[in-house]
Amino acid sequence: MSPPERLSPVCILAGGLGSRLGDAVADTPKPLIEVAGEPFLFHQLRLLRSHGAHRVVLCVGYLGERIEATVGPDRFGLEIRYVYDSPQLDGTAGAVRGALPLLGDTFHVLYGDTYLRIDYADVERTFRASGRPALMTVLRNRGQWDTSNVRFDGRRILAYDKHEPAPDMEWIDYGLAVMRPEALDAAGAQEPDLAAVYTALAREDRLAGYEATERFYEIGTPAALAETAAFLSSA
Repeated sequence: MSPPERLSPVCILAGGLGSRLGDAVADTPKPLIEVAGEPFLFHQLRLLRSHGAHRVVLCVGYLGERIEATVGPDRFGLEIRYVYDSPQLDGTAGAVRGALPLLGDTFHVLYGDTYLRIDYADVERTFRASGRPALMTVLRNRGQWDTSNVRFDGRRILAYDKHEPAPDMEWIDYGLAVMRPEALDAAGAQEPDLAAVYTALAREDRLAGYEATERFYEIGTPAALAETAAFLSSA
C-alpha cells in the first residue's frame, strides 16, 4: 500500500475551557481528557497521521503547558509545535493568526475536541482546485446533530450563519476547513471569531465546500464524550 498523500500543516484549536464538561476539566485541559484509555488528543493526532499529516500546530490556552508537557515536540511521527493565546484571549480566528508563521501558505484548521473521519487529502485537493481562499467541510444534517447552519450547493457555501441560521439550511459546519492566510481578513483583520470569517467569505462567494459523509464525534458535553468514548473503544 502506498503512503498517504502529504498534507499541508494542520492547525488544531485547543485553547478552550471546556466549561460544559464541569469537574472533568477542573485540572485537565479538554484535549487531554481520557477517552478509550488515552488522552483524546492522541486519538486525533493518530488519525491525522494516518491521513498524511506531518506538521501539527496546537493553539493552546487553558492549561496549555500541560498539553505541551504531555504531547511533546513529536508524537506518532508528527512534528508538533505550540502557540499560546495571549492573556486577553485571541478568539478562534486570532489564534489561527498567531500560528500563521508556522503554517505556511495553505493549512487545515480543526478543533481539539473533534474526531473527524474524512479524506483529508481529497479535501485539500478540492480546496486547491476551487480557486477560493478557503473551504469549509459540511455534513447534511437536517437538524439531527445540532442546528443546521449552512446553505450548500454541492460546490460552494452559499450562506453560513452560526448564530441566526435560516430555517431552510440543511447542512452543518463539520469542523474542518482548509484556507490560505488571506482568508482570515474577510471580516476584518482584527475579527476574533472564525464563524464571522466564514460568514463573510460565504457572502462574498469565496468559500468552497466539501461534503463529509461520516458523522462527526466530539467531546464537548458529557453525553458527547460518552458517545465518542464508546465509538473509539469499539473501533
